[in-house]
Amino acid sequence: MSNLLSLVLKRRMTVGIGALILVVLGTLSWGRIPVDAFPDVTNQQVMILTEAEGLGPLDVEQQITFPIEWVMGGLPDVKMVRSLSKTGLSQVVIIFDDKVDTYFARQLVFERLQLAKEQLPPTVEPEMGPISTGLGEIFQYTIKSERHSLSELRTMQDWMIAPRLRMVPGVTEVNSFGGLVKQIHVLVEPDKLLKYRLTLPDIIAALSENNANAGGSFIVKDWEQENIRSVGLFGSVQDIRDVVLHADDGTPVYLTDVAEVADGAMTRMGAVSRDGVGEVAAGMVIMLKGENSKEVVERVKAAIPAIERSLPEGASIDVFYDRTDLVKAVIGTVSGALMQGGLFVILVLFLLIGNLRSALAVASSLPLTALIAFIFMDLGQVTANLMSLGGLAIAIGMVVDGSIVVTENIVRHFKEKPQENRLDVVIQATREVARPIIFSILIIVLVFMPLLTMEGMEGRMFRPLALTMVFAMLGSLVVAMTIMPVMLSFLMTKGAAVKEPRALLWLQRAYLKALDKVLSHRKTTVGIAAALFIGTLALTPLIGTEFLPKLEEGAIAINVVRLPNASLEGSVETGTFMEKELRTFPEVKTVVTKTGRAEISEDPMGSEQNDVLIMLHPESEWTTGRSKEDLVAAMQKRLVKIPGVRMSFSQPISLRVKERPGGEDLRRGHRHPEDQRGPDRGHSWRD
Repeated sequence: MSNLLSLVLKRRMTVGIGALILVVLGTLSWGRIPVDAFPDVTNQQVMILTEAEGLGPLDVEQQITFPIEWVMGGLPDVKMVRSLSKTGLSQVVIIFDDKVDTYFARQLVFERLQLAKEQLPPTVEPEMGPISTGLGEIFQYTIKSERHSLSELRTMQDWMIAPRLRMVPGVTEVNSFGGLVKQIHVLVEPDKLLKYRLTLPDIIAALSENNANAGGSFIVKDWEQENIRSVGLFGSVQDIRDVVLHADDGTPVYLTDVAEVADGAMTRMGAVSRDGVGEVAAGMVIMLKGENSKEVVERVKAAIPAIERSLPEGASIDVFYDRTDLVKAVIGTVSGALMQGGLFVILVLFLLIGNLRSALAVASSLPLTALIAFIFMDLGQVTANLMSLGGLAIAIGMVVDGSIVVTENIVRHFKEKPQENRLDVVIQATREVARPIIFSILIIVLVFMPLLTMEGMEGRMFRPLALTMVFAMLGSLVVAMTIMPVMLSFLMTKGAAVKEPRALLWLQRAYLKALDKVLSHRKTTVGIAAALFIGTLALTPLIGTEFLPKLEEGAIAINVVRLPNASLEGSVETGTFMEKELRTFPEVKTVVTKTGRAEISEDPMGSEQNDVLIMLHPESEWTTGRSKEDLVAAMQKRLVKIPGVRMSFSQPISLRVKERPGGEDLRRGHRHPEDQRGPDRGHSWRD
């Protein structure tokens, strides 16, 4: 240690340059660290979704889900295979160990999926879900227009908005929800089929054969050539009506002779309504796993104005969920705590050390330690969120301990040896306290090591906090042993040291008196300490336990469940009524109800389920004097009059990522079998 300190103090300019480089690297690392509100506790999983129109839950399970589950057996590092079979949908989730790379896991599943296709019905095509997590839905919006139909709104979403948002860096998918997917329906009349001696396969074959373009090579004439092509693709409903089915004695029979051709819509399994005014079409931007949610949302928001200008007149994009609002609130809370803690540390240092230069030197260790922690977070791919930055806020008092001890000892030596060489004094003073400082910091680091051994959801939740604490403590050791002695060797000039503050002298005298009395009554002191310890143990059961404090998202989500045989239209009507009731609360900004499932069925709700998202104004703007708990109670009281529903109040992210009862694994966007009662809700299987 003596050799290290001598080298550091002889190369003070080099250390100063190193500190500047540290500031630059730390600042760059902070800009690269992914920022999110909460730790992503979703496990490493690959989801397989298969649409099977017309099949019931039992048929889906037997013909699709089981064959896919069967071929997934034996994949390396697989912890569990779970599935859900519902009307027209099969969902299979393969959960891997957290150490498995996401893209490697998807490649393994893709290879096995090719084997499963041989056993599946020819009309179904299984697809893997997007590369995302339970926190992937970062931006949600509805398309607003008073002059366009639901079919036109959905067409805008599918063909004008979603393709352009998918091109935004960091976006893996844009999920469409609600509205009506446009179709052309051919409504055949059986009596007319008999009249013209036709069958339904004849109609299908004629439509297929007449809806195609064909190439005819090209014609060369002198130095010119012309491409030849036959245009047969349908361009309008009238083209479909004019399809010739066959000729009876030279008289053509057109499709319009045996069927009615009209605009229609695909059979839908979900709907979206908003603010009690009726149905709308919605879109949900899904972030690529591992991306910076704050930056991705900013890119999406920057792309929205150009997309809106391309929409038909009267149509606009109305955003109702923006993750950056939550991220800013979380970062603001943690930054405020760090700022307040830093100011209190500086105040206490100045009052107790009595030397402004020394206090400022110690205070400078706070940002330097934080920058070192940011560098390690960037290298360790630790996301900046409430837990990791909260760990840094918790450690703010501990990271200055080493610098305080070094500074206090150097100040003391300068007072006692004002005439000696400054560098010799700094080396001697730092060497005296080097061993206890190193031991104390390493002990604190070891305390957090058990958190790094946690697995499953607990590990994903608390590992960022433990890593940030370890990075910060090791960074504080580097600052205390290198940068702080160099800085004090410049600041502590002759005459810089002053007398100890009166407050500190008073505390020392009071402490010495108390210590003398305690040592004079050792048995009594030990007895009192033992009694307090036993009393603490006795009070522990009364305190209660909780895995985590409730993380406030600034919004409310209600999961509404009706009877299993409820229709989509009835659920939409119920959701619209709830929206009208909820909009009467002045704290509510907007209410959006999602019924059933979206185009990408990561969250395969049935038509009997509603997710009601209630976006609130900031609490600073509330004028009713109610807390959020009071607001939820008032909403429950207002909605309890709705018959035949079961409501569960939560928050958007909490509803999106739910813990499976009795297990450590999380299931992204999935209602659990315990929540799905009734014979028609679907079949759920495991392992």
